[in-house]
Amino acid sequence: MSGAVDWDVARTVARKVAGREPYTAARYRDGLEDDFDRYTAQAEDLVAACTGLRSLSGNARGRVTDRAGWVDANLASFQRLLKPVTDKLEDKMDDKTSTIGPKFAGAELGAMLGWMSTRVLGQYDLLVIEDEKPEEQDIVYYVAPNVLALEKRYAFPPDEFRLWLALHEVTHRAQFTGVPWMREHFLGLVNGTMESVDPDPKRFLAAAQRLLEARRRGEDPMDQGGIMALFASEEQLEVINEVAGLMSLLEGHGDVTMDRAGHGLIPSQDRFARVLRNRRMGASGFTKVFQRLAGFEAKLKQYAEGESFIAEVEKAGGAALMDLAWSEPANVPSIAEIREPQLWIDRVRASSVAA
Repeated sequence: MSGAVDWDVARTVARKVAGREPYTAARYRDGLEDDFDRYTAQAEDLVAACTGLRSLSGNARGRVTDRAGWVDANLASFQRLLKPVTDKLEDKMDDKTSTIGPKFAGAELGAMLGWMSTRVLGQYDLLVIEDEKPEEQDIVYYVAPNVLALEKRYAFPPDEFRLWLALHEVTHRAQFTGVPWMREHFLGLVNGTMESVDPDPKRFLAAAQRLLEARRRGEDPMDQGGIMALFASEEQLEVINEVAGLMSLLEGHGDVTMDRAGHGLIPSQDRFARVLRNRRMGASGFTKVFQRLAGFEAKLKQYAEGESFIAEVEKAGGAALMDLAWSEPANVPSIAEIREPQLWIDRVRASSVAA
């Protein structure tokens, strides 16, 4: 145990929540690593041909893992990501909170990651940036038990489904490593939000007041970022909205690219998309509440809103206009522009004329 979060408790809780993994026998996973090595490389070429984005940091590397391995990778990312917040919390701890607080925080984080580990199929990891461990950076993860369970449940053709998954995750890697400024810009926004967090308990009272006032106006402050948005300051909300706009662009672009790059190669991709869309939106009961608190419901909106934004922009000006979104950080759409694409179109066109 160290600091404001007991990371050992987080790991223990996450693994318990993740439960017993299906399809652990070697016969189920035979050939999975070879498949994802091959499909990751193929996806990289297809994404580059479709988008023009080619990674500036070498070839993509796929890694097949289990739920526990995915949890460990994300705990490492969270340790780095949350350090500005946990450092501030440590300074505010007294004898009582230093005993109970870290375990409670670890249990909360572990419960969230444990639940996520039962759902996630693939993930491009960009948050772990430790110079002394380059072999653990810039990795595309595939969570074997979840991939296999979905293939078995819906009788998905494995060769098609695995390439389709690789296309989505490799697209995200191309976004962050093929657009020279993207990684630094994204991490700057996230780190700026974390560093500005004020863990003062008085903020809970202010957040409750904000919630009541927003309800009276017919708004929902959790709509964009779950509980993070609820407890954010006005300055933090501005950054959260910037992150929301960027993530909508990236997620929408990921879905559009995987469909275009796989056209003609993956006959079942429409069915894959339909099943996963229903899987995303079909949560109910506790799962629905948990998604909302953690901000996952907001993330689900990002796929649809991002795809709609891209369609409207390309309708107005084709790929040339859409490419302006990748030219510089100033051209990243805000969440308001994602929802009203004409605002973004007018802004970047005016900027191009002025230049």
